[in-house]
Amino acid sequence: MLRRTAVGLVIVATIVAGAWLQQALSEENAPTPPAPGQRDPEQMRQRMEQFRQQMADRMKQELGVNDEEWKVLQPKIEKVQTLARQSRGGGMGFVGGFGRRGPRPGAEADANRPLQTELDKKVAELRKILENKEAKPEEIKPALAALREVRAKAKAELEAAQKELRDIITVGQEARLVLMGVLD
Repeated sequence: MLRRTAVGLVIVATIVAGAWLQQALSEENAPTPPAPGQRDPEQMRQRMEQFRQQMADRMKQELGVNDEEWKVLQPKIEKVQTLARQSRGGGMGFVGGFGRRGPRPGAEADANRPLQTELDKKVAELRKILENKEAKPEEIKPALAALREVRAKAKAELEAAQKELRDIITVGQEARLVLMGVLD
């Protein structure tokens, strides 16, 4: 499991680095970048969309499917990827910008970001309780149980989505998706 995760992270990091390098080399008269600490949200959105498209194109090519087949596979693959991210949520995240060593740079923006999933909310609730050094077990146990319940639900949804995807792909495509970290 750890090895698969590490391989997946290396693949994603390589693709991201390649996409950014390609974009940097292709922009001749690029506008002046924002000052340190400032981000252009539109530019970030465009880069992320470009990255997603490059990933989708590579995946389509790796799976050896045509446009018509990809129209069926892509939403199922995206659903699995989304549910996988959601089911992992809260493990090592920094809700509110606080980690083990205090606030991290840029945490103010994260603290103002709305929580997106039920899992995020349960993680935030548990972290808030744990911030109180004198929290009693009677306070911690229900929040911990609620988090575990939401994680179990997310895992079940992920397994169902993975099964749905497996049902429409070949064994070779399944093997490739396992190597890509999309399927277990």
